[in-house]
Amino acid sequence: MTDSMLLLKNVKKTFRPGTPDEKTALDGLSLDVKRGDFISIIGANGAGKSTLFGAIAGSFLTDEGDILLDGEDITFMPEHKRAKVIGRLYQDPMRGTAPEMTVEENLALAAGNGSWFSTVSKKEKAEFRDRVRILGMGLEDRMEHPVGLLSGGQRQALTLMMATYHPPKILLLDEHTAALDPLTAEKVIEITKRTVEENGLTCLMVTHNMQMALDMGNRTVMMHRGKILLDVSGEERKNMSVSDLTERFRTLSGSSLNNDRMLLDE
Repeated sequence: MTDSMLLLKNVKKTFRPGTPDEKTALDGLSLDVKRGDFISIIGANGAGKSTLFGAIAGSFLTDEGDILLDGEDITFMPEHKRAKVIGRLYQDPMRGTAPEMTVEENLALAAGNGSWFSTVSKKEKAEFRDRVRILGMGLEDRMEHPVGLLSGGQRQALTLMMATYHPPKILLLDEHTAALDPLTAEKVIEITKRTVEENGLTCLMVTHNMQMALDMGNRTVMMHRGKILLDVSGEERKNMSVSDLTERFRTLSGSSLNNDRMLLDE
Protein backbone atom coordinates (compact mmCIF):
# COMPACT_ATOMS: atom_id res chain seq x y z
CA MET A 1 0.00 0.00 0.00
CA THR A 2 1.47 3.32 -1.09
CA ASP A 3 1.92 6.15 1.43
CA SER A 4 0.45 8.57 -1.12
CA MET A 5 -3.32 8.71 -1.31
CA LEU A 6 -3.29 11.26 -4.12
CA LEU A 7 -0.42 12.13 -6.44
CA LEU A 8 -0.51 14.80 -9.13
CA LYS A 9 2.51 15.01 -11.41
CA ASN A 10 3.09 18.01 -13.70
CA VAL A 11 -0.63 18.57 -14.31
CA LYS A 12 -1.51 21.23 -16.87
CA LYS A 13 -4.84 22.64 -17.98
CA THR A 14 -5.53 25.55 -20.35
CA PHE A 15 -9.08 26.67 -21.05
CA ARG A 16 -10.09 28.15 -24.43
CA PRO A 17 -6.62 27.59 -25.98
CA GLY A 18 -5.79 29.58 -29.08
CA THR A 19 -8.40 32.26 -28.37
CA PRO A 20 -8.12 35.78 -26.90
CA ASP A 21 -9.67 34.31 -23.72
CA GLU A 22 -7.01 31.62 -23.30
CA LYS A 23 -6.41 30.91 -19.61
CA THR A 24 -3.78 28.62 -18.14
CA ALA A 25 -5.46 27.42 -14.95
CA LEU A 26 -2.99 24.70 -13.91
CA ASP A 27 0.63 25.20 -14.93
CA GLY A 28 2.70 22.09 -14.28
CA LEU A 29 1.26 21.52 -10.83
CA SER A 30 2.58 18.64 -8.72
CA LEU A 31 1.24 17.62 -5.31
CA ASP A 32 1.77 14.57 -3.11
CA VAL A 33 -1.09 14.04 -0.67
CA LYS A 34 -0.20 11.49 1.98
CA ARG A 35 -2.74 9.09 3.42
CA GLY A 36 -4.58 10.89 6.24
CA ASP A 37 -3.46 14.40 5.23
CA PHE A 38 -5.86 17.30 5.76
CA ILE A 39 -4.60 20.06 3.49
CA SER A 40 -6.02 23.60 3.60
CA ILE A 41 -5.60 25.35 0.25
CA ILE A 42 -5.58 29.11 -0.14
CA GLY A 43 -4.99 31.55 -2.98
CA ALA A 44 -6.41 34.61 -4.68
CA ASN A 45 -9.22 34.41 -7.23
CA GLY A 46 -7.95 32.74 -10.38
CA ALA A 47 -5.12 30.91 -8.61
CA GLY A 48 -6.47 27.56 -9.85
CA LYS A 49 -7.94 26.16 -6.63
CA SER A 50 -11.31 25.03 -7.99
CA THR A 51 -9.66 23.92 -11.23
CA LEU A 52 -7.41 21.68 -9.16
CA PHE A 53 -10.48 20.08 -7.62
CA GLY A 54 -12.07 19.71 -11.05
CA ALA A 55 -8.97 17.92 -12.31
CA ILE A 56 -8.99 15.54 -9.33
CA ALA A 57 -12.74 14.85 -9.60
CA GLY A 58 -12.62 14.38 -13.37
CA SER A 59 -14.83 17.35 -14.30
CA PHE A 60 -12.60 17.69 -17.38
CA LEU A 61 -9.54 15.98 -18.80
CA THR A 62 -6.20 17.61 -18.12
CA ASP A 63 -3.91 18.56 -21.02
CA GLU A 64 -0.78 17.02 -19.55
CA GLY A 65 0.40 15.20 -16.44
CA ASP A 66 -0.73 12.25 -14.36
CA ILE A 67 -3.21 11.82 -11.50
CA LEU A 68 -2.97 8.77 -9.25
CA LEU A 69 -5.42 7.91 -6.48
CA ASP A 70 -4.36 5.28 -3.98
CA GLY A 71 -1.80 4.02 -6.49
CA GLU A 72 -4.28 3.78 -9.39
CA ASP A 73 -3.88 5.98 -12.46
CA ILE A 74 -7.18 7.88 -12.79
CA THR A 75 -5.95 10.47 -15.30
CA PHE A 76 -8.49 9.36 -17.92
CA MET A 77 -11.12 7.84 -15.63
CA PRO A 78 -14.63 9.32 -16.20
CA GLU A 79 -16.04 11.59 -13.52
CA HIS A 80 -18.93 9.26 -12.60
CA LYS A 81 -16.50 6.46 -11.79
CA ARG A 82 -14.28 8.73 -9.71
CA ALA A 83 -17.36 9.88 -7.80
CA LYS A 84 -17.56 6.44 -6.20
CA VAL A 85 -14.29 7.07 -4.34
CA ILE A 86 -14.09 10.88 -4.26
CA GLY A 87 -16.43 12.96 -2.09
CA ARG A 88 -16.94 16.63 -2.97
CA LEU A 89 -18.72 19.61 -1.43
CA TYR A 90 -19.23 22.96 -3.14
CA GLN A 91 -19.66 26.53 -1.98
CA ASP A 92 -23.30 26.49 -3.09
CA PRO A 93 -25.42 24.59 -0.51
CA MET A 94 -27.87 23.79 -3.33
CA ARG A 95 -25.37 21.42 -4.98
CA GLY A 96 -24.69 17.85 -3.94
CA THR A 97 -28.26 16.82 -3.14
CA ALA A 98 -31.53 16.17 -4.95
CA PRO A 99 -33.64 19.16 -3.77
CA GLU A 100 -37.05 17.72 -4.64
CA MET A 101 -36.38 14.53 -2.69
CA THR A 102 -36.70 14.23 1.08
CA VAL A 103 -33.85 13.98 3.56
CA GLU A 104 -34.58 10.24 3.87
CA GLU A 105 -34.59 9.73 0.12
CA ASN A 106 -31.29 11.56 -0.29
CA LEU A 107 -29.70 9.46 2.44
CA ALA A 108 -31.06 6.31 0.82
CA LEU A 109 -29.26 7.28 -2.38
CA ALA A 110 -26.06 8.00 -0.45
CA ALA A 111 -26.33 4.65 1.32
CA GLY A 112 -26.46 3.03 -2.10
CA ASN A 113 -29.62 0.98 -1.70
CA GLY A 114 -30.81 2.29 -5.06
CA SER A 115 -34.33 2.65 -3.77
CA TRP A 116 -36.85 5.40 -3.26
CA PHE A 117 -38.49 6.43 0.00
CA SER A 118 -41.37 3.96 -0.33
CA THR A 119 -38.99 1.01 -0.06
CA VAL A 120 -36.71 2.29 2.70
CA SER A 121 -36.91 -0.22 5.54
CA LYS A 122 -37.74 0.67 9.13
CA LYS A 123 -34.19 -0.29 10.10
CA GLU A 124 -32.76 2.10 7.49
CA LYS A 125 -35.11 4.89 8.58
CA ALA A 126 -33.89 4.49 12.16
CA GLU A 127 -30.26 4.44 11.05
CA PHE A 128 -30.70 7.60 8.97
CA ARG A 129 -32.40 9.39 11.87
CA ASP A 130 -29.63 8.38 14.27
CA ARG A 131 -26.95 9.57 11.86
CA VAL A 132 -28.43 13.03 11.29
CA ARG A 133 -29.18 13.50 15.00
CA ILE A 134 -25.42 13.47 15.62
CA LEU A 135 -25.08 16.54 13.38
CA GLY A 136 -27.00 18.64 15.88
CA MET A 137 -28.82 20.53 13.10
CA GLY A 138 -32.38 19.36 13.83
CA LEU A 139 -32.58 17.23 10.70
CA GLU A 140 -33.95 14.26 12.63
CA ASP A 141 -37.24 16.17 12.83
CA ARG A 142 -37.29 16.94 9.09
CA MET A 143 -36.65 13.52 7.59
CA GLU A 144 -39.68 13.73 5.28
CA HIS A 145 -39.08 17.33 4.21
CA PRO A 146 -37.73 18.10 0.72
CA VAL A 147 -34.03 18.97 0.97
CA GLY A 148 -34.66 22.13 -1.05
CA LEU A 149 -36.56 23.59 1.92
CA LEU A 150 -33.66 23.17 4.36
CA SER A 151 -31.47 26.04 5.49
CA GLY A 152 -28.05 26.41 3.89
CA GLY A 153 -26.31 25.06 6.99
CA GLN A 154 -28.61 22.06 7.28
CA ARG A 155 -28.10 21.30 3.63
CA GLN A 156 -24.30 21.52 3.79
CA ALA A 157 -24.26 19.29 6.87
CA LEU A 158 -26.47 16.77 5.06
CA THR A 159 -24.31 16.96 1.92
CA LEU A 160 -21.21 16.29 4.02
CA MET A 161 -22.88 13.26 5.56
CA MET A 162 -23.93 11.99 2.13
CA ALA A 163 -20.43 12.48 0.70
CA THR A 164 -18.92 10.48 3.56
CA TYR A 165 -21.69 7.91 4.18
CA HIS A 166 -19.32 5.38 2.69
CA PRO A 167 -15.94 6.97 3.52
CA PRO A 168 -14.33 8.13 0.25
CA LYS A 169 -10.64 7.77 -0.51
CA ILE A 170 -10.42 11.54 -0.64
CA LEU A 171 -12.78 14.37 0.34
CA LEU A 172 -12.74 17.68 -1.55
CA LEU A 173 -14.22 20.71 0.24
CA ASP A 174 -14.47 23.70 -2.10
CA GLU A 175 -15.16 26.70 0.19
CA HIS A 176 -18.08 24.72 1.58
CA THR A 177 -18.86 27.27 4.32
CA ALA A 178 -18.35 30.48 2.31
CA ALA A 179 -22.07 30.99 1.58
CA LEU A 180 -23.14 30.48 5.20
CA ASP A 181 -23.52 33.04 7.97
CA PRO A 182 -20.60 33.02 10.48
CA LEU A 183 -22.37 31.07 13.25
CA THR A 184 -23.66 28.42 10.85
CA ALA A 185 -20.27 28.23 9.13
CA GLU A 186 -18.62 27.60 12.50
CA LYS A 187 -21.07 24.78 13.19
CA VAL A 188 -20.44 23.16 9.79
CA ILE A 189 -16.67 23.47 10.32
CA GLU A 190 -16.99 21.62 13.64
CA ILE A 191 -19.02 18.89 11.92
CA THR A 192 -16.37 18.75 9.19
CA LYS A 193 -13.52 18.32 11.70
CA ARG A 194 -15.39 15.57 13.52
CA THR A 195 -16.35 13.75 10.32
CA VAL A 196 -12.82 13.81 8.92
CA GLU A 197 -11.30 12.69 12.23
CA GLU A 198 -13.78 9.92 13.00
CA ASN A 199 -13.52 8.44 9.49
CA GLY A 200 -9.76 8.93 9.14
CA LEU A 201 -10.32 10.72 5.84
CA THR A 202 -7.75 12.24 3.51
CA CYS A 203 -9.05 15.73 2.81
CA LEU A 204 -8.34 18.82 0.70
CA MET A 205 -10.16 22.01 1.69
CA VAL A 206 -10.19 25.28 -0.24
CA THR A 207 -10.79 28.30 1.99
CA HIS A 208 -10.47 32.08 1.64
CA ASN A 209 -9.95 32.40 5.40
CA MET A 210 -6.19 32.58 5.98
CA GLN A 211 -6.40 31.90 9.72
CA MET A 212 -8.55 28.84 9.07
CA ALA A 213 -5.99 27.66 6.51
CA LEU A 214 -3.39 27.68 9.28
CA ASP A 215 -5.64 26.23 11.99
CA MET A 216 -7.33 23.35 10.18
CA GLY A 217 -5.62 20.17 9.11
CA ASN A 218 -1.90 19.41 9.07
CA ARG A 219 -0.72 21.20 5.91
CA THR A 220 -1.31 24.59 4.30
CA VAL A 221 -0.85 25.01 0.55
CA MET A 222 -0.89 28.39 -1.19
CA MET A 223 -1.58 28.50 -4.92
CA HIS A 224 -0.69 31.25 -7.39
CA ARG A 225 -1.24 31.30 -11.15
CA GLY A 226 -1.87 27.58 -11.42
CA LYS A 227 1.11 26.51 -9.35
CA ILE A 228 1.81 25.66 -5.74
CA LEU A 229 3.75 28.57 -4.30
CA LEU A 230 4.01 27.36 -0.72
CA ASP A 231 3.45 24.05 1.11
CA VAL A 232 4.00 24.20 4.88
CA SER A 233 3.46 21.71 7.70
CA GLY A 234 4.85 20.68 11.07
CA GLU A 235 6.56 23.18 13.35
CA GLU A 236 6.97 25.72 10.55
CA ARG A 237 3.22 25.85 10.07
CA LYS A 238 2.47 25.74 13.79
CA ASN A 239 4.51 28.87 14.40
CA MET A 240 3.21 30.76 11.33
CA SER A 241 0.84 33.72 11.57
CA VAL A 242 -1.38 35.23 8.89
CA SER A 243 1.10 38.08 8.49
CA ASP A 244 3.90 35.52 8.04
CA LEU A 245 1.80 33.85 5.35
CA THR A 246 1.18 37.07 3.45
CA GLU A 247 4.86 38.01 3.69
CA ARG A 248 5.91 34.60 2.36
CA PHE A 249 3.49 35.10 -0.52
CA ARG A 250 5.01 38.49 -1.32
CA THR A 251 8.54 37.10 -1.21
CA LEU A 252 7.82 34.03 -3.32
CA SER A 253 5.51 35.65 -5.89
CA GLY A 254 7.18 39.04 -6.13
CA SER A 255 3.84 40.76 -5.62
CA SER A 256 1.52 41.69 -2.78
CA LEU A 257 -1.49 39.58 -1.89
CA ASN A 258 -4.19 41.84 -3.29
CA ASN A 259 -7.40 40.06 -2.35
CA ASP A 260 -9.79 41.90 -0.03
CA ARG A 261 -11.85 38.82 0.69
CA MET A 262 -8.82 36.95 2.01
CA LEU A 263 -7.29 39.88 3.90
CA LEU A 264 -10.56 40.84 5.60
CA ASP A 265 -10.74 37.35 7.09
CA GLU A 266 -7.39 37.59 8.82
